[in-house]
Amino acid sequence: MNILGISCFFHDAGAALIQDGALVAAAEEERFSRKKHDYDFPRRAIDFCLKAGGVRGQDLDMVVFFEKPFLKFDRILRSTMSTFPKSRGVFQESMIAWMTEKLWIKGQIRQHLKVDESKIVFSDHHLSHAASAFFCSPFDEAAILTVDGVGEWATATYGIGRGTDIRVLREIRFPHSLGLLYSAFTAFLGFEVNEGEYKVMGMAPFGQPRYVDKVWKLVSQESDGSFHLNMEYFTFHRSTHQTFSRKFVDLFGPAREPDALFFTASSGFPSYFGARPASYDSLAKQNQHYADIAASIQVVTEEMMLKMASHLHRETGLKRLCLAGGVALNSVANGRILRETPFEELFIQPAAGDGGGAVGAALVGYHMILGKPRDFVMRHAYWGQEHSVGDVDAFVRSNNVAHTRYENDDRLMTRVVEHLQAGKVIGWFQGRFELGPRALGNRSILADPRNPSMKDIVNTKIKFREPFRPFAPSVLVERAEEFFDLPDAARHHPARYMLYVVDVKAGQGARIPAVTHVDGTARLQTVRRPRRSAPSAAAAWTCSSWVNT
Repeated sequence: MNILGISCFFHDAGAALIQDGALVAAAEEERFSRKKHDYDFPRRAIDFCLKAGGVRGQDLDMVVFFEKPFLKFDRILRSTMSTFPKSRGVFQESMIAWMTEKLWIKGQIRQHLKVDESKIVFSDHHLSHAASAFFCSPFDEAAILTVDGVGEWATATYGIGRGTDIRVLREIRFPHSLGLLYSAFTAFLGFEVNEGEYKVMGMAPFGQPRYVDKVWKLVSQESDGSFHLNMEYFTFHRSTHQTFSRKFVDLFGPAREPDALFFTASSGFPSYFGARPASYDSLAKQNQHYADIAASIQVVTEEMMLKMASHLHRETGLKRLCLAGGVALNSVANGRILRETPFEELFIQPAAGDGGGAVGAALVGYHMILGKPRDFVMRHAYWGQEHSVGDVDAFVRSNNVAHTRYENDDRLMTRVVEHLQAGKVIGWFQGRFELGPRALGNRSILADPRNPSMKDIVNTKIKFREPFRPFAPSVLVERAEEFFDLPDAARHHPARYMLYVVDVKAGQGARIPAVTHVDGTARLQTVRRPRRSAPSAAAAWTCSSWVNT
């Protein structure tokens, strides 16, 4: 039984292939097109999944699209017409995009895959999110919370998963959206919407939540977790280029310039920023204002997620919670849900955004449409393309890359450790690439966390990014509790995917300063041995045989 899931046309397009209920391949289109957050029809990702599964398009038993385009189009029409003529720009752009491409997704699927139209079905956006978490989890029964920008109409849902069924209990509808609230602040703070939200989360610890009361002027929340935006402060529902209104600016002051350097007295002024400006003190004070705003929206987001999760626990009485949707990537909020709600165990889809919706769509088809039983748990995120020994050899030789080949893994590891101890930075490539936004060891940058200068070294040589951005520690799961406040670390699935921010234990921050954030926390990844026998010679060679010299 072969079922393909597809997501596209908003952001993070992707595809996933399920064979007999188990995930065999999943990837986002950006990995092949090299376009960040590529949202176009995922031809390359689809072709990769089919090749990985050894099937042709016409052999598929079902193709499931992750949302219902006509319902989404209905929402866009209704919302733009209700704010016309201010929304005429949104209306015009939407009509061009939807009339020429987005409404005709069934035809595009049929044309690309040569699959019979009767095999193409459509899931709901938030149901796909819910399925991507619950059906990938080890739980037979769990509460489900999905929170993102917007799907068709829903922006958040409460649900229950039992066996092969998911029941949505209630939803919050557009334009009232926690994801869009956070994105408005992302834009205000000078970052790209749908890309820079994690920058806001990283900036927040450098500030104090002095403006929480002001943020609560923009949104109100009820005891059951439902919330309502004050739309006087927003324009995302009627503007193609602006998410916040003049009233928003009157409340928080002028927006931060996107190209302005960000630094505060506590962040320091890294060397890769160049010479320190004469107006350093005034600029640092101005940036502190923006850091305080970031801290404030982060706190409000955490409190809203906590109230939603707490009410869902009261309503369901269940001990386990599954999370998905883009807001589920807010690892600080996730850590608080674990610590401060009655839920005893969480599962969070590592590709919580739309890319992971392709996985959920395929699982909706297998379990909820076909009624097939569950026999799969997502224990890792390595579902992407793998390159053979021949591919690597051809690349380094054709590009005249100086290299050394190590047939013995022990010798390679010794060389890597020597480099790390010498303060060098390693580009690490092995196996299949990760699904989702986190680099989890198969396509990663490695450096020594004990070196207090390492953050600046990596940023200077490679990243050229803001100094407030944290680096994540990867730690053996059996040693995690030695360094981090995460009791019984081995049972926490989200920690495998950098989806918790937890406290670094007292005294350990000095041992691992490069991965300890300014507030004494870290977004860790727990690492364990894969469940498999010794790898084949070819796989071992591909995983660990090249180091630049």
